[in-house]
This record gives sequence, C-alpha cells and structure tokens, in this order.
Amino acid sequence: MNPIFDFFFGQYLEYETVDIVLEIIAVIFGFLSVWFSKQNKVLVFPTGMISTIIFVYLLLKWELLGDMMINAYYFIMSVYGWYVWTKKIDKEHVTPISLTTFNEKKLSISIFMATLLFVYLVYITFDKWNGWVAYVDTITTAIFFVGMWLMARRKLENWIFWIIGDIISVPLYFYKGFTFTSLQYLGFTIIAILGYLAWKKILNNNQQTV
Repeated sequence: MNPIFDFFFGQYLEYETVDIVLEIIAVIFGFLSVWFSKQNKVLVFPTGMISTIIFVYLLLKWELLGDMMINAYYFIMSVYGWYVWTKKIDKEHVTPISLTTFNEKKLSISIFMATLLFVYLVYITFDKWNGWVAYVDTITTAIFFVGMWLMARRKLENWIFWIIGDIISVPLYFYKGFTFTSLQYLGFTIIAILGYLAWKKILNNNQQTV
C-alpha cells in the first residue's frame, strides 16, 4: 500500500465497510449543514440532524463518549434552533442575527462549566478518563456545547466557538484515527471563518437599515 495513503487512511482497514460509508455520508451532510449556516438558511438544521444521528450511532459503537454526547446535544439543539430561526417576531420577520447579551454570556459560561463537569463524570463513570485525549475531548465538548446553543439563538459569537473547537478537532480526530472526520473539521474551520464574516456583514447591514 502507498505509504502516504496508509498514513492517512490505513486505520480504515479495520473498520466495517458500512461504517466507512456512514461516516462519509455524515461528513457530507455535516458540510452541508455548516454551509447552510454560513448562508443563514434554516436548512442548517435538517441537514445537521441527519449528520448528527449517524455520528451518534458510530461514536457510540466506537466508545467515544464525549464525541457522542456532542452529537446527541447537536440533534436536540437543532430541534430548538429550527424553532427559534423560524419563529416570527412580527407578521413579516423571523428571529434575526444579533449579538450575545450580558445574560446570554453568563449563561454561556454556565453551560461551559456544567459541560466540563458532566463530561468528566461520564468519563469517570465508564472508566475512560485515561489520557490527554480525554482532557482535550472534555474541553472541546464544552466549547461546542456553547457554540451550538449560541447558533440556535442566532448569535454572531457562535462562530468564534466553532472556529476554536474546529481548529482543536482537526489534529484530535486524526490522532483518534478518523481521517475523514478530521478533514471535515478542517473544512469546518474555513467555513466558520467565512460564516463569521458573512453574519457580521448581515448584522451591520441590518443595524444600518434600522
């Protein structure tokens, strides 16, 4: 086998074909979800739900508990976000992009700290707290929990959390042996940066209009 190909994809020799296919499908829908989010389109949620439900199955099978909980949480928050994004604030307008309020910032900190504690307890309960990966996984889970909540609320700052979490996840997933998912997070990082710039432009235009 080609050494370069083996370096990036050799781990997939041990996986079942159906799992590889499912991971690729989940990655495709994950890309679609993030792209629709950048475009400020509600399709971010149905496409994201398909991706996350597949990853919940795969990550549970692979015993990656923190990652599994992230995706289960994404699914739940996608339902909530779908409601918020389509909720009418008057007869003509739905919930707009906005900046995080002081109370939302306090709640974000609470979500971050609560997630750290929760994931730690889960790892301890299942005797999986056994290396540096568990530490990083716990932190990225907390980052993504806050990011997903802010995105569901249509807050500009959600992109900052996605960018930080995505950057960390690129080498983390590669180390875990999931090359396709690692490449997905590399793409997510680029789209998240573009998403922040696009949402900021929309927010500025809305404020000028008002």
